[in-house]
Amino acid sequence: MSKGITEIRWHGRGGQGAKTASLLFADAAMSLGKYIQAFPEYGPERMGAPVQSFNRLADEPITVHCGVTDPSIVVVLDPTLLATVPVTAGLPDNGVIIVNSGKSPKEIRSELKLKGAKVFTVDASRIAQENIGRNIPNTPMLGALVKVSGILDFNKMLADTEKKLQKKFAHKPEVIEGNMKAIKAAHEEVKGE
Repeated sequence: MSKGITEIRWHGRGGQGAKTASLLFADAAMSLGKYIQAFPEYGPERMGAPVQSFNRLADEPITVHCGVTDPSIVVVLDPTLLATVPVTAGLPDNGVIIVNSGKSPKEIRSELKLKGAKVFTVDASRIAQENIGRNIPNTPMLGALVKVSGILDFNKMLADTEKKLQKKFAHKPEVIEGNMKAIKAAHEEVKGE
């Protein structure tokens, strides 16, 4: 991949919001003047099936239009995928992986047999359950990604995401409020090694 482009691969299961999170991230990045791509890749399109979504982010126009095979950041919304999907494929030694898990980064590093790469964990499922009332970990993982990567200004991303959620959930203010709280909590709670 050419220099200056950050590539992100999201792993989740159908219904967990991997595609939505990558689109929210893209919208926030675009509103901050970044060039961005966001696109999903589906296997069998059913609830619970493994899915991937991708982002490319740069300060200049992106002319690459192929799949992401060597992401610098991997975000895993469902920890059960660690045993069934090669989530670290293409991740360089200086890459970053963020996993939705109550386990420590050290435990995840051992589980994935990672030598290099920085490992971060956040219990996004618990945070989602507490703040949204459902185990949909996508927005907490968005908060963790912004904290870990430092790519976007957190407060500006938060404001942009709130605007997007207000359009989608205009008649459900509790959904908007819950998601905003979840993003903030994950941003605070994510830990790494």
